[in-house]
Amino acid sequence: MTAAIETEDLRKRYDDVQALDGVTLSIPAGSFFGLLGPNGAGKTTFINILVGLVRRSGGRAEVFGHDVEDDYQQARDLIGLAPQEFNVDRFFPIREVLQHKAGYHGIPEEEAGERADEVLRRVGIYEKRNTRFDWLSGGMKRRFMLARALITDPDLLILDEPTAGVDVQLRHDLWDLITELNEGGTTVLLTTHYIEEAERLCDEVAILDSGNLLTVATPEDLMERGPDRITVTLRDPPATAPDLDALAATASDDHDVESVELDGDRLVVTARQGGLVAPDLVRDLDRAGHEIVDLDISRTSLEEVFVEMTREDDATITGDDEADERATEAATVAGDGGERR
Repeated sequence: MTAAIETEDLRKRYDDVQALDGVTLSIPAGSFFGLLGPNGAGKTTFINILVGLVRRSGGRAEVFGHDVEDDYQQARDLIGLAPQEFNVDRFFPIREVLQHKAGYHGIPEEEAGERADEVLRRVGIYEKRNTRFDWLSGGMKRRFMLARALITDPDLLILDEPTAGVDVQLRHDLWDLITELNEGGTTVLLTTHYIEEAERLCDEVAILDSGNLLTVATPEDLMERGPDRITVTLRDPPATAPDLDALAATASDDHDVESVELDGDRLVVTARQGGLVAPDLVRDLDRAGHEIVDLDISRTSLEEVFVEMTREDDATITGDDEADERATEAATVAGDGGERR
């Protein structure tokens, strides 16, 4: 089966800044895929190459087998983009904006009107169809950006920070809608700074940092790379912590015990694959005569793994941040969903 997105050695350079440095990635059709990375990682540049806003410096990028430059129109017609920036024509009612968007892709006027009504109902703002974009609330604006991405019934839906700045209820509403679209066969590419979002929604995630692809894995596989915390509450505080070497000897190389800390009646053990270590820990404590009152295993979150993998990034604006800012600026200037004028 043809991949939804296929890149090979994809590179983009802005003057003296390498925004993408040889990214090779294959995203299966029908998948829900997350693209994660700190500010300036290259996520926006990657997306804008796919939709034709930015020309690659080297390598290959295809959408369902269509080269994004050589077969621009075919590739672009398959993509629905909901960018982070509100790059919308603000002087027309939103239903008209959707009709114009559909027209860019060759959809006849009557059908465009029907599609506009359908997607506005789907995202829950049909009653605002004759309202200008600027008069919508922040949450409604996010819903409209999704509606605009869906107007062409795309095979690939690209969502760049779709829930940025929205309340918890709307975030969950959007999650449900996006999940429904994916279950219906639409491939979803999601970028988000809400790591919980990726952990909950995505089949696989790729982590970018400074234009380099660090890893591609399922959220579950990534979380297994980090240590878990086993917290045991004992009936009576022991005089000293159980021997670390003895505990480590009961664990295989795949889930080594990293530390043992005693705080009053609470014993905290940090270990790889804590669920496999816990039974050995319980047996050791029982043999030593300790009565267990409570046991809790706290798994490493995807966010913790993400921070660990990208911890060398600092909070200052780097050259990579500047490159992604240029890519975002290009998307904003281009206007309605990144159409070439």
